[in-house]
Amino acid sequence: MTNNKVLFVDDEPNILQAYSRTLRKEFEIMTATSGAAALDIAVKDGPFAVVVSDMRMPEMDGVEFLSRLKKQTPDTVRVMLTGNADQQTAIDAVNKGDIFRFLNKPCPPENMSQTLYSAIDQYRLIKSEKELMESTVKGSVAALCEVLSLSKPDIFGRTTQYKNHMLACADLLGIEIDWRLETLAMMSLVGTVSLPDALVKKALSGKVLTPEEERQFSQHPHLGAELLGKIPRLTVIAEGVRYQLKNLDGSGSPVDSKKGEAIPVGSRLLRAIIEFDLLEQSGLDRNTALSKLAGEPEKFDPKIVDALAKVFQTSEQSAVREVSVTQTTDKMILAKDVLTNEGRLLVCKGQQLTPSVSSRLMNFCSNGAIKEKLLVVMLAED
Repeated sequence: MTNNKVLFVDDEPNILQAYSRTLRKEFEIMTATSGAAALDIAVKDGPFAVVVSDMRMPEMDGVEFLSRLKKQTPDTVRVMLTGNADQQTAIDAVNKGDIFRFLNKPCPPENMSQTLYSAIDQYRLIKSEKELMESTVKGSVAALCEVLSLSKPDIFGRTTQYKNHMLACADLLGIEIDWRLETLAMMSLVGTVSLPDALVKKALSGKVLTPEEERQFSQHPHLGAELLGKIPRLTVIAEGVRYQLKNLDGSGSPVDSKKGEAIPVGSRLLRAIIEFDLLEQSGLDRNTALSKLAGEPEKFDPKIVDALAKVFQTSEQSAVREVSVTQTTDKMILAKDVLTNEGRLLVCKGQQLTPSVSSRLMNFCSNGAIKEKLLVVMLAED
């Protein structure tokens, strides 16, 4: 069913009444006389396909309201309506609120109607794109990551930990969390498929590499970006993978002028999270590893390091429980590596117990190749 719900926001009730009267036969109209009231309505009565806001309102102007709305309901298409048509207002509206159209008062009903139909078409495109991501691209990438983590758990098993740490840090920092951030973490090591397994395992274990090994391993973000760049709609992911070894001061790989916040935020998150993992793998305890990151602000974003420390403070409070292989669910992650009786790594610590992972564990358990009991931590509810 098509969503044709439109919310008008203006501090002048007469204007709201006029739009409701002239457009109610074409659209499902709701109104609000302030930005604060509109934000409440967007939560209680949404989702709205389109929100049309006046610019000049007391307490919260249109730019501030629409920028808040974007964070609250990012799919809603935003239209600015104002009698103040100066250039700076238009620039602020577009940059801060990501405005679809900018209209001047008074706006004839036929022009408003045309704009609303165009905005609803845009809303449909946004929703269709999201559905495509969920049902095809994201699903395909998730399946690929799971196959890689099962076939090479010592390499790809840890990307689940990267993902969990990245999403938790992003939440603390107020960074928008979507499929791209999750996919970036899961695909961060895909370039290592082009490198010798022995080199990758040595590097990811936190061992010191020779200069030649360092040179070879540093190529994996570029190789991964090249692979991902060939897949439609993964160009942003490819860019994030490419810059995962870039330091905050602009040093590191790739060699270019990007530094600071010009480096993709996903890459900055990965830079700290992966380095922390390497320090732990090398034998450092968690607090020492975090202190080492904090002591190198030229490499690692201090805000991200602080968020990472808070994530681990919270995770330490999560109770580890012992469960039977037959009791596993996809709401659990492994708290300890699963090894076969011969000592071979089967599933890496931090791996989510998806149906395929659980099925594999049950097969090995039924053959007597692994112990029946696992140590797990429950995932937080959405």
